[in-house]
Amino acid sequence: MASDEQRSSGGLYERRIGTPTTDDEVNGFWLFGFGVLLGLAGVVLFFLTESATTARGLAYALAALAPPFVMLGAVIRFPLRRSGTFFGYLGTTVSVIGVVWFVNIFPGGWSTTSGEPTVIAVYGAGLALIGLAGTVVPLLSDPVREDYERMRGAAVAATTERDETSTELEATESELEAVREELQTTESALAEIREELSETESALDAARAETAALRESKARFELFEDAGGKPRWRLRHRNGNVIATAGQGYSSRGKAQKGLHSVRRNALGAGILRIETSIAEADSVAADDGPEPADAADPDVAVPSEDEASASAATFELFEDAGGDWRWRLRHDNGNVIGDSGEGYASKSNAKRALGRVREHVAAADYLRVDPTAFEMFRDAAGEWRWRLIHENGNVLADSGEGYSSRSKARQGLDSVRSNAADAALEAVGDDGASGDADGSPNATFELYEDAAEEYRWRLRHRNGNIIADSGEGYGSESGARDAIGRVREYSPEADVLEVGNAAFEIYEDAGGEWRWRLRHRNGNIVADSGEGYASRSNAVEAVTGVKANAPGAAAETVEAGE
Repeated sequence: MASDEQRSSGGLYERRIGTPTTDDEVNGFWLFGFGVLLGLAGVVLFFLTESATTARGLAYALAALAPPFVMLGAVIRFPLRRSGTFFGYLGTTVSVIGVVWFVNIFPGGWSTTSGEPTVIAVYGAGLALIGLAGTVVPLLSDPVREDYERMRGAAVAATTERDETSTELEATESELEAVREELQTTESALAEIREELSETESALDAARAETAALRESKARFELFEDAGGKPRWRLRHRNGNVIATAGQGYSSRGKAQKGLHSVRRNALGAGILRIETSIAEADSVAADDGPEPADAADPDVAVPSEDEASASAATFELFEDAGGDWRWRLRHDNGNVIGDSGEGYASKSNAKRALGRVREHVAAADYLRVDPTAFEMFRDAAGEWRWRLIHENGNVLADSGEGYSSRSKARQGLDSVRSNAADAALEAVGDDGASGDADGSPNATFELYEDAAEEYRWRLRHRNGNIIADSGEGYGSESGARDAIGRVREYSPEADVLEVGNAAFEIYEDAGGEWRWRLRHRNGNIVADSGEGYASRSNAVEAVTGVKANAPGAAAETVEAGE
């Protein structure tokens, strides 16, 4: 409120008189006017009162207050030092004390002839101080000292304001830099997401094209055992006619499977070569392994035709489990669950996408047998060829560590591991690069080391310096890493080589002695599994055949978890 009044009085002064240079100039003007008004009030009251009365004493007091305030107003309007202003206020205070003293003793204690000398002396001393403040004090004070103190105060205030501004500016710059870094991080993450999305869409288009090509086929491959107990394959048209056979028996089902895949890869672009051979000689060659029996067993692995895929006898069921995760299962019309997701998903949409991947990959998925380990060759999302050594329990024991530009180069790297892993030396590599505990063949060496995350890893380095395999993951202890090296040494020489397209079925025997299947994507993820064990391998194979036949065309519906 006081500041508002000061601004109001200063504004009136500026409008009526002029722009003041200091606040004391405005205050002095109003004190001067106040003193004049007091004097006029005292004169008016003097004429309205009788002598020797209290009212007459009040008139004297008002008139006596006029000189101190008039003088003080004039003094503080001068551009005086602080000491002069101080003496001006002090003198006014002393004069006011003298006037108050006069009011208290008048008229009874006041002599009409000589007055009261003490009261007059106090009043006069106050007037003298005011006069000295306006005349003598400015001549005796040190203006340089006061100017210095005033300038120093202004400099300190300016420095403080500058420091506060600098601090605020630094905080603003730091905040701006943090925002820029966050923006760059967001842009990088967005670019990575876009790149991953593009790769996913490309892989999805390729999978759809491959699935469509398979569904357009009017025939399917069948694996069976002939009368002599040897595995064979045949290609049967949907009209029932056999349009191609293996021509010979194989010593194992795995080799028959490889022969089948070789035909699938090479038949489309194969040329035609005419061979002049007598009928009798051709018949003798064809009968070398015995004719194909008419009562051959029903096939246990087949690629479904388009008609079979569209006429599905199963339904995908989406449900939320007790833990709040979404899952799917493939239920046959007979009520049996023939496949499930194997894991939960955070949202229903994620479960639907996983279900969609199964539909796309299941029909074209190859049939692989891991017993007890096998090398998988596959093409990654970047189009490079890689391999991994998998155990029947689903664990990846080793991988190529890098991609190869061609399938043949990836196979060369795989063969090098198969040839050298069993007899490779083992060296524990320290932080300083020193090694020890070496044994085995000099052609390749297992290097055991501790990474930056304090996990133990291994890599298989050829004597030419190239790393031909690595652990792919870290182990919590050195003994765990050594055990992993032992398993690679044991299994890699005899492990079969399996080729994986976009996905493949794996048949394996679990720890309880039951047979199971899982559908593994080429990125290594399990996208579906049997959900239950089977008493025999043939039962598990039959379940795979049912999934391949029914999953592509199966409808999807949402059900309660307990249904």
